[in-house]
Amino acid sequence: MTDIEIIDLIPESIADYGVCGYKDLKKNLELRRKIDWFKEYYPKGLRTKIIFSKEGGYQGMIEYIPGKYAHRPVNAEGYMFIHCIFVGFKKEFKGKGYASSLIEECIKDSKEANMQGVAVVTRNGSFMAKKDIFLKKGFILVDEARPDFELLVLKFNQEAPDPKFKNMSLDVEKYAEGLTIIRSVQCPYSVKNVDAILETARNKLKMKTSLIDIKDSDEAQHTPCAFGTFCIIYNGKVISHHPISNTRFENIMKKMIK
Repeated sequence: MTDIEIIDLIPESIADYGVCGYKDLKKNLELRRKIDWFKEYYPKGLRTKIIFSKEGGYQGMIEYIPGKYAHRPVNAEGYMFIHCIFVGFKKEFKGKGYASSLIEECIKDSKEANMQGVAVVTRNGSFMAKKDIFLKKGFILVDEARPDFELLVLKFNQEAPDPKFKNMSLDVEKYAEGLTIIRSVQCPYSVKNVDAILETARNKLKMKTSLIDIKDSDEAQHTPCAFGTFCIIYNGKVISHHPISNTRFENIMKKMIK
């Protein structure tokens, strides 16, 4: 395909392209919240670059930000931190090297910003990229977090300290009673299904519930889950490390409260 281009989104243009499949400002609360968040962090170094095709439209993206403002529970100050990357709403856009090109864009920007390197959290489960593509680009594994999160880094300065996961066990103890959902607008999928889950928990399962909307990067760095921007906790135990459907939530709870 020859009509592919990488577009660097800016506050004035992000609404024209949408985010993560959300395009309708009037319909999608997720999109409106994400755009407001983007405009807040753009001056702090947040960048979103998209793969755009004249035929296929929006077909991929990478989002990265200086580690000081990372929305994950990591110590990564001095590094550029990749929040997310994906390519291919349509299968014909997968396996073409576009994800590699997006990572190269991040590496280039990180060097120009005099960062120590680039860091990213990967996992084998849902909602995050697997580590394989980063290993091919020279990243190495420097830390791990349960159940399947891995922190990788590509260093420009070999003398710089490694980024690390923060101690998340201390934070989960705050939520020892009932159901707590923690979310951030950094991930637009954190809005979907939450109201239904809370209604099920309150009215069907008779649980005490709490919803916490993360206000900033500091709060995101002190969540009890390596995903950072979404977490469901029941009686002090993380039961979902990423957004899930109400049906999935009910199935999890059936097994827990037998």
